[in-house]
Amino acid sequence: MSRNPVITFIGAGSTVFAKNLLTDILSFPELSGAEIRLYDINEERLKTSEVVAQRLAQTLGIQPTIVSTLDRDRALDGADYAINMIQVGGYQPATVTDFEIPKKYGLRQTIADTLGMGGIMRALRTIPVFLDMARDMERLCPDVTHLNYVNPMVMNCWALNKATKIKTIGLCHSVQHTAQELANDLGIPVEEINYVAAGINHMAFYLKFERDGEDLYPRLQDIARTGKMPDWNRVRYEMLTRLGYFVTESSEHFSEYVPYFIKEKHPELIDRFNIPLDEYPRRCVNQIAGWEDLRKQLEDPSHPMEVHRSVEYGSLIIHSLETGIPRVVYGNVQNDHLIENLPLDCCVEVPVLVDKNGLQPTRIGKIPPQLAALMQTNINVQSLTVEAALTGKKEHIYHAAMLDPHTSTELTLDEIWSLVDDLLEAHRGWIPDHFLKEPVLS
Repeated sequence: MSRNPVITFIGAGSTVFAKNLLTDILSFPELSGAEIRLYDINEERLKTSEVVAQRLAQTLGIQPTIVSTLDRDRALDGADYAINMIQVGGYQPATVTDFEIPKKYGLRQTIADTLGMGGIMRALRTIPVFLDMARDMERLCPDVTHLNYVNPMVMNCWALNKATKIKTIGLCHSVQHTAQELANDLGIPVEEINYVAAGINHMAFYLKFERDGEDLYPRLQDIARTGKMPDWNRVRYEMLTRLGYFVTESSEHFSEYVPYFIKEKHPELIDRFNIPLDEYPRRCVNQIAGWEDLRKQLEDPSHPMEVHRSVEYGSLIIHSLETGIPRVVYGNVQNDHLIENLPLDCCVEVPVLVDKNGLQPTRIGKIPPQLAALMQTNINVQSLTVEAALTGKKEHIYHAAMLDPHTSTELTLDEIWSLVDDLLEAHRGWIPDHFLKEPVLS
């Protein structure tokens, strides 16, 4: 390393997540002298994150340069890495709107940040902000490596890949988290399991899952057949029996990406598959309620600062790019002939080799046709939403909603269009004004 890297945190007011990533980064001796720039639009939360960063450095006995700023240009100028963790609109009003308006139409959701009406609306309010940021990056740090943690992952990365020159990789923790969960179900240390996963974010599947050459899928199938899976994971084990492969995202997420589980005419499915409707708003309410106590704890110098590495990939990527130590992570990148039976311009989640040569995604080839077909139902929605965001064509928002697997199985065409109108109006001020005008259908 010729110099200490400049690492910018965008949305650093997400204090707990920022603390986890800072711990990961600064725990590497080679990165302990990095310049850390914390940027947010919320001054109060930014101050808390700065205190946490300083306390963390003191606990680790290191001396990074820590700067906090409300000025995005200052944060990005000359940055080597930009870690994005923003949430446009926050819990109130945006997340509440994404849940409450669809609920009036009888459309229930669990997380609503990836697909469905919640995912579509989150993309429409996030992509314009991302494009503004990318234009700043092109001006101030054109060679930056942009690490995106913001959902909807696929739509955000797809839009950035299509409309900007910034090198972006989308990062999630579903692959490694699910591997650990399956290891627990099997009673096997996760370190002994070898796997390969591929697909799209939140709908990637383990194409290989084995230990010492032994295929572990028969044992997972046995868990599904005997009903010995955890109660919170019934959806994914059910899909294993239908598709032959295990999906990497949680049951609560996956249940709203498909038309099979959340059905107003079949409420018994909610209990049968233990689906936590409105789970994300409940989580937000609990986090907001506990934030003040947590803030005081994090800022209290008498309270020990816990230092534990997380399973997030961000620090590993930075460390490998800086030192040349090779690692394989899972990242969301443009499908440049990586998965043959998915569209070329979509965003896929595949293994990525990282070393001094940069980010090198793995070519998977063809995936099982039933998996590609299921993913395509989600890619249709992602593609149309990105098209709407980049072209300003409002009609594609309706088209995206019409093709959404969960929405289309629950609502009529008239209901879908009316729901979109209501959501767009409720998003006044959060989305571009042209989405509030009448669509031009052609």
